[in-house]
Amino acid sequence: MAPTEVNYDIIFAGGGAAACITAGRLAAADPSLKILIVEDGPETRYKPGHIQPAQYFRNLTNPKSESLLFHVGRPSKALGGRVPIVQTGRCLGGGSSINFMMYTRAAASDYDDWERRYKNPGWGSGDLIPLLQKAETFDRIGPHHGYDGPLKVSYREDGLNVAEDYLNVAAKYDKERTFTDDVNDFSTCDAYGRWGQYVDPVTGSRSDTANYYIYNQLDQNKNLSVMCGKKVVRVLFEGTRAVGVEYVDGPGGKKAIARASRLVVVSAGALGSPTILQRSGIGGAELLSKHGIEQIVDLSGVGENYLDHNVVFQPYALSEQAETLDSVFRGSEDTLQPIISQWQETGKGPLTHNGIDAGVKMRPSPDELHEFGKEFEAVWREYFEPAPDKPVIVTGPLTGYVGMEPLPAEKKFLSIFYYTCYPVSSGFVHTGSGTDPYARIDFHPGYFDKPVDIGVMRWAYKKTRELVRRMNLYRGEHASGHPKFSKGTAAECKPAEGPVDINAADIVYSKDDNEAIDQYHREKVATTWHSLGTCAMKPKENGGVVDPRLNVYGTQCLKVADCSICPSNVGANTFNTAIAIGEKAAVLIAEDLGIKNV
Repeated sequence: MAPTEVNYDIIFAGGGAAACITAGRLAAADPSLKILIVEDGPETRYKPGHIQPAQYFRNLTNPKSESLLFHVGRPSKALGGRVPIVQTGRCLGGGSSINFMMYTRAAASDYDDWERRYKNPGWGSGDLIPLLQKAETFDRIGPHHGYDGPLKVSYREDGLNVAEDYLNVAAKYDKERTFTDDVNDFSTCDAYGRWGQYVDPVTGSRSDTANYYIYNQLDQNKNLSVMCGKKVVRVLFEGTRAVGVEYVDGPGGKKAIARASRLVVVSAGALGSPTILQRSGIGGAELLSKHGIEQIVDLSGVGENYLDHNVVFQPYALSEQAETLDSVFRGSEDTLQPIISQWQETGKGPLTHNGIDAGVKMRPSPDELHEFGKEFEAVWREYFEPAPDKPVIVTGPLTGYVGMEPLPAEKKFLSIFYYTCYPVSSGFVHTGSGTDPYARIDFHPGYFDKPVDIGVMRWAYKKTRELVRRMNLYRGEHASGHPKFSKGTAAECKPAEGPVDINAADIVYSKDDNEAIDQYHREKVATTWHSLGTCAMKPKENGGVVDPRLNVYGTQCLKVADCSICPSNVGANTFNTAIAIGEKAAVLIAEDLGIKNV
């Protein structure tokens, strides 16, 4: 029996953060357009686990979550044989519906690199910053921000004593760095400050792209359609012109076809988009032949250039006076109920928070560069020295324990996070089947394949630990989440009755200590949930997959619009970059199709 068919103007293969923005903008500009979003995961509308901000941790740590995909990588020699696992959003809104909600924006030079180094006119900071302003409503006054956009950005107003303690210590201890009212102005590094979050300050709800670009018009616009629980198998072609998608209703389910008269946009994320293209016959000959896929376009770059950030969360015990989210993250239903009721009645309280209220985009001082090792010297000279707006790490305090130990909810913790912004290592994503979109992918994220990345993490551990152990609320390291230093050494991790003096000497680490830190990072380093780069926007001869108008090389009526198109990394959480891509894609498609007022 032939698959059933439905017809549309534009089809989005995937309903992630960027797809919702692009589809929403186009639908609002021209309600007569018949637009379909085909999303593998569930709806997110009205669901507490998505719209209540502090519930993100329970969602991300739930192995049975329907809103996440768990991608299992190859055993990694660089990680001592460990198998890395990378989660991605699997729901309408994608990562914007499940992420940490950190309001973090890239360096202006990141986008300028896209334009100049990778030959993408129209993708520089001068083009993308206005689009990011258009997308947001910022609740403070400052340059380079927007005040009338769909996505709400706010700052926490209560429960701040951990962030205040952190910033007070930074002011007294870290003489190499300063303070700023805006850590996300596209240019500032080495300045501590308060951190914003994607939370509506009025309703206390998560500010995601599904609710603020799609659900807000879905009931009124009958030409805008969303099909959740359907997974795209492949793009359909007539010659090299995309004319629709084949999708399936769950594993082993019935296949169906949706036809697109004008455009197909692949927007399934950095792990989903390349595998859709590969199953569609777009990719390297060897991989396609292995899975019995007829090649339509020879593009060896599809699925290559996988990029991420390397993150670690170090846990520290805090005094009982600390204001943390431990009760929300690990509390019983009885503990949570009054917190939930407060949020439902007022839009206030602990449930409105992500626990990240302060931080810094950090670069090493000249005196600190030796900590990174000789391999980093060339990286510094080529990449960082000419671009003072590029941070080496992003770090800050997360007020709660985010490990997997079943610790009592009444215990107070701080998890210092740090991630490297531009790891040198990279990986790949290959489909595991020519016909089954649920087959396990062949995936290698590449963490620490280049040893230079380990040296950056070693410096980050030492730097962040020194600051935390001077905080008034500090009560020692939670040792199981730290390197295994020898007992009795200066580096040993253990409980404490209080902080060290602000003027205490820094810990001097021995060679064995440094090896323990490196081993710790091999055991603990994880995805930052910032996957990108696998359908890179750069010249075809350099491994590119899409051109500056997001057209897939060698095809017609087929674009990719998500973080897979990033040709290089960005020094920030990637949601803000996904917003830029979604808004830019809407503008480009509107120009192609003659649609006004996008």
